[in-house]
Amino acid sequence: MANHKSALKRIRSNEAKRLRNRYQHKTARNAMKKFQELTDKKEAETM
Repeated sequence: MANHKSALKRIRSNEAKRLRNRYQHKTARNAMKKFQELTDKKEAETM
């Protein structure tokens, strides 16, 4: 376990960044899948 304040803060901020990146990565992947499944051109343009 970290003892210094800066190390504790780094651990907290890294965890927050990791969770945010994980959420954004998954959301982007799902959006790309939905986009590739579209067959209607007008619907794809509105996305």
